[in-house]
Amino acid sequence: MGKMTVYHGSYTNIPEPKLLSSRHTKDFGPGFYCTVIREQAERWARRYNTPIINIYTVRLNTGLNILEFQTMTEEWLDFIIDCRNNNPHNHDIVIGAMANDQIYNYIADYIDGVITRDQFWSLARFKYPTHQINFCTAEALKCLEFTCSKEVSQ
Repeated sequence: MGKMTVYHGSYTNIPEPKLLSSRHTKDFGPGFYCTVIREQAERWARRYNTPIINIYTVRLNTGLNILEFQTMTEEWLDFIIDCRNNNPHNHDIVIGAMANDQIYNYIADYIDGVITRDQFWSLARFKYPTHQINFCTAEALKCLEFTCSKEVSQ
Protein backbone atom coordinates (compact mmCIF):
# COMPACT_ATOMS: atom_id res chain seq x y z
CA MET A 1 0.00 0.00 0.00
CA GLY A 2 1.43 3.30 -1.04
CA LYS A 3 -0.19 6.70 -1.13
CA MET A 4 -4.00 6.85 -1.25
CA THR A 5 -6.86 9.28 -0.74
CA VAL A 6 -9.39 8.64 2.03
CA TYR A 7 -12.57 10.41 3.13
CA HIS A 8 -14.23 11.00 6.49
CA GLY A 9 -17.89 12.04 6.72
CA SER A 10 -18.66 14.55 9.46
CA TYR A 11 -20.45 17.78 10.41
CA THR A 12 -17.24 19.81 10.73
CA ASN A 13 -13.75 20.31 9.30
CA ILE A 14 -11.21 17.97 10.90
CA PRO A 15 -7.71 19.11 9.93
CA GLU A 16 -6.19 17.25 12.90
CA PRO A 17 -7.97 13.91 13.45
CA LYS A 18 -8.10 12.48 16.95
CA LEU A 19 -8.72 9.02 18.30
CA LEU A 20 -12.26 8.79 19.61
CA SER A 21 -13.91 6.26 21.83
CA SER A 22 -17.63 6.11 21.31
CA ARG A 23 -20.34 4.88 23.59
CA HIS A 24 -21.37 2.82 20.56
CA THR A 25 -19.10 -0.08 19.76
CA LYS A 26 -17.62 0.01 16.26
CA ASP A 27 -16.64 -2.74 13.83
CA PHE A 28 -12.90 -2.34 14.34
CA GLY A 29 -12.86 -0.75 17.82
CA PRO A 30 -12.17 2.84 18.82
CA GLY A 31 -10.26 5.12 16.46
CA PHE A 32 -10.70 7.46 13.50
CA TYR A 33 -12.69 5.91 10.64
CA CYS A 34 -12.26 6.75 6.95
CA THR A 35 -13.05 5.12 3.62
CA VAL A 36 -11.63 5.12 0.09
CA ILE A 37 -15.22 5.33 -1.24
CA ARG A 38 -16.17 9.01 -1.48
CA GLU A 39 -19.92 8.25 -1.89
CA GLN A 40 -19.88 6.26 1.35
CA ALA A 41 -18.27 9.18 3.23
CA GLU A 42 -20.92 11.47 1.77
CA ARG A 43 -23.64 9.11 3.08
CA TRP A 44 -22.00 9.22 6.53
CA ALA A 45 -21.88 13.03 6.38
CA ARG A 46 -25.54 13.38 5.37
CA ARG A 47 -26.56 12.19 8.84
CA TYR A 48 -25.77 15.74 9.99
CA ASN A 49 -27.39 19.13 9.34
CA THR A 50 -24.21 20.43 7.72
CA PRO A 51 -22.68 17.44 5.94
CA ILE A 52 -18.94 17.75 5.33
CA ILE A 53 -16.41 15.32 3.96
CA ASN A 54 -12.80 15.65 5.05
CA ILE A 55 -10.24 14.49 2.52
CA TYR A 56 -6.83 13.11 3.48
CA THR A 57 -3.79 11.69 1.77
CA VAL A 58 -2.47 8.57 3.47
CA ARG A 59 1.14 7.49 3.42
CA LEU A 60 1.35 4.26 5.39
CA ASN A 61 4.34 3.65 7.62
CA THR A 62 5.59 0.13 6.97
CA GLY A 63 6.42 -0.29 10.67
CA LEU A 64 2.74 -0.19 11.62
CA ASN A 65 0.74 -3.24 12.62
CA ILE A 66 -1.89 -3.30 9.85
CA LEU A 67 -4.67 -5.85 9.60
CA GLU A 68 -6.49 -5.94 6.27
CA PHE A 69 -9.53 -8.05 5.43
CA GLN A 70 -9.68 -8.36 1.63
CA THR A 71 -13.16 -9.91 1.84
CA MET A 72 -15.82 -10.75 4.40
CA THR A 73 -14.39 -13.92 5.96
CA GLU A 74 -14.85 -15.95 9.12
CA GLU A 75 -11.86 -14.06 10.58
CA TRP A 76 -13.51 -10.71 9.67
CA LEU A 77 -16.75 -11.76 11.37
CA ASP A 78 -14.98 -12.97 14.52
CA PHE A 79 -12.89 -9.79 14.67
CA ILE A 80 -15.99 -7.57 14.46
CA ILE A 81 -17.73 -9.62 17.14
CA ASP A 82 -14.71 -9.22 19.42
CA CYS A 83 -14.53 -5.45 18.80
CA ARG A 84 -18.26 -4.98 19.31
CA ASN A 85 -17.88 -6.85 22.62
CA ASN A 86 -15.20 -4.28 23.61
CA ASN A 87 -12.31 -6.74 23.35
CA PRO A 88 -9.19 -4.69 22.55
CA HIS A 89 -6.74 -5.51 19.77
CA ASN A 90 -3.15 -4.41 19.13
CA HIS A 91 -3.41 -3.21 15.51
CA ASP A 92 -2.51 0.32 14.47
CA ILE A 93 -4.78 0.21 11.41
CA VAL A 94 -7.61 -2.14 10.46
CA ILE A 95 -9.02 -2.19 6.92
CA GLY A 96 -12.03 -4.05 5.55
CA ALA A 97 -15.71 -4.17 4.73
CA MET A 98 -18.15 -2.38 6.99
CA ALA A 99 -20.91 -4.18 8.85
CA ASN A 100 -23.76 -1.75 8.17
CA ASP A 101 -26.87 -1.70 10.39
CA GLN A 102 -28.54 -4.58 8.55
CA ILE A 103 -25.39 -6.71 8.71
CA TYR A 104 -24.94 -5.82 12.36
CA ASN A 105 -28.48 -7.07 13.07
CA TYR A 106 -27.47 -10.38 11.51
CA ILE A 107 -24.32 -10.41 13.67
CA ALA A 108 -26.44 -9.76 16.78
CA ASP A 109 -28.79 -12.58 15.77
CA TYR A 110 -25.80 -14.89 15.31
CA ILE A 111 -24.32 -13.91 18.71
CA ASP A 112 -27.74 -14.49 20.34
CA GLY A 113 -28.08 -17.90 18.69
CA VAL A 114 -31.11 -16.87 16.62
CA ILE A 115 -29.37 -17.81 13.36
CA THR A 116 -26.45 -20.10 12.55
CA ARG A 117 -23.15 -18.98 11.08
CA ASP A 118 -24.21 -20.45 7.71
CA GLN A 119 -27.46 -18.47 7.87
CA PHE A 120 -25.46 -15.32 8.67
CA TRP A 121 -23.36 -15.76 5.51
CA SER A 122 -26.48 -16.39 3.41
CA LEU A 123 -28.00 -13.11 4.64
CA ALA A 124 -24.81 -11.00 4.61
CA ARG A 125 -24.97 -9.56 1.11
CA PHE A 126 -24.37 -5.84 0.53
CA LYS A 127 -26.50 -3.68 -1.76
CA TYR A 128 -23.40 -1.63 -2.56
CA PRO A 129 -19.72 -2.08 -1.67
CA THR A 130 -18.50 -0.74 1.65
CA HIS A 131 -15.03 -0.02 2.93
CA GLN A 132 -13.54 1.33 6.12
CA ILE A 133 -10.11 2.08 7.50
CA ASN A 134 -9.80 2.55 11.22
CA PHE A 135 -6.75 4.48 12.36
CA CYS A 136 -6.54 2.97 15.85
CA THR A 137 -3.41 4.57 17.35
CA ALA A 138 -1.71 7.95 17.55
CA GLU A 139 1.11 6.53 15.41
CA ALA A 140 -1.43 5.55 12.73
CA LEU A 141 -2.91 9.07 12.69
CA LYS A 142 0.52 10.39 11.67
CA CYS A 143 -0.05 8.72 8.28
CA LEU A 144 -2.93 11.13 7.54
CA GLU A 145 -2.27 14.43 5.78
CA PHE A 146 -5.28 16.76 5.66
CA THR A 147 -6.05 17.92 2.11
CA CYS A 148 -9.34 19.81 2.47
CA SER A 149 -12.96 19.71 3.60
CA LYS A 150 -16.01 20.11 1.39
CA GLU A 151 -19.68 20.57 2.19
CA VAL A 152 -21.86 17.87 0.69
CA SER A 153 -25.31 18.57 -0.75
CA GLN A 154 -28.22 16.99 1.14
